[in-house]
Amino acid sequence: MSSIRRSLPVLGLAAASALVLAGCASGSAAGGEGDSGLSVVASTNVYGQIAEQIGGDLVQVTSLVTNESQDPHSFEPSARDQLVVADADLVIENGGGYDAFIDALIDSSGSEAPVVTAVEHSHDWPENEGHDAESGEDADHADESDHSDEADDDHGHDHVEGFNEHVWYDPHTVVHVAEAVAVELAELDPDNADTYTANAEEFAGEIEALEASLAELDGAHGGAEVFATEPVPGYLVAAAGLSDITPDAFSEAVEEGQDVAPATLLESLELIESGDVRVVITNTQTAGAETAQIIAEAEARGIPTVAFSETVPEGETYISWMQANIAALTEVLDA
Repeated sequence: MSSIRRSLPVLGLAAASALVLAGCASGSAAGGEGDSGLSVVASTNVYGQIAEQIGGDLVQVTSLVTNESQDPHSFEPSARDQLVVADADLVIENGGGYDAFIDALIDSSGSEAPVVTAVEHSHDWPENEGHDAESGEDADHADESDHSDEADDDHGHDHVEGFNEHVWYDPHTVVHVAEAVAVELAELDPDNADTYTANAEEFAGEIEALEASLAELDGAHGGAEVFATEPVPGYLVAAAGLSDITPDAFSEAVEEGQDVAPATLLESLELIESGDVRVVITNTQTAGAETAQIIAEAEARGIPTVAFSETVPEGETYISWMQANIAALTEVLDA
């Protein structure tokens, strides 16, 4: 996956209108034409699916990136996407430089919709002073996450050195994102505030079940060494108590679409050859020569590989997707 950013072309509104008439769209809406409800636009279907769970039939959700083969880093939005963002009541993005295209769309469309930025709810986000799940401060944190005037002037965040922006693989962060979505929907639609709150609480209960599964994995295999070709699953790996021994220089190069230095590749292959690595974790949405070498070496030594994706697979919910990821790790480590 490449985190190299480039200016994304956003077509003019005249072209956008033409595309609308032609029925072109790169995203997928939760509701059909003519449905009523708040319009929610999410950069990827990860956050779109979460919004669907919180908003239910009261919202129409459009996720701009839905295809498992599409790398969100290189996604180029259409003119239709610009119009969808312009009409949004609420926008949900990952932030941290991951989905810069949504920030370009917000700016070019003139959208004044509130924006929920997922990275801001991570304990590891440099600007986040943290939140205490036991002290009842979560709601305060969600309230404070609303886009201020200052934030509205700078929707996006550049890639932050040393910060893993793939925060949707951290269930605890996702709970806070869901709370923030519920808060925003309640402010936009006060008559249904209790429904949004109840849905968020139900979702939080499902996240607790995920965290219990991760705790069980930690108890059974805590400290087991894994090799992750990219930092995408880093939060889930850490929550499971597993030890990611991948050289930073390897995963960073792969993430940024650069060649892995020969010395780093040799070091990585030696780690696989050592026999200490229990599983190799890859990304379904990117591929490269160095990753292929790691996979080949792992297969030659009987080390299982597990592939994680950056978007929710078709037919899955966020919860079922994470359950499947945890189950996949558990299965190979139990073997």
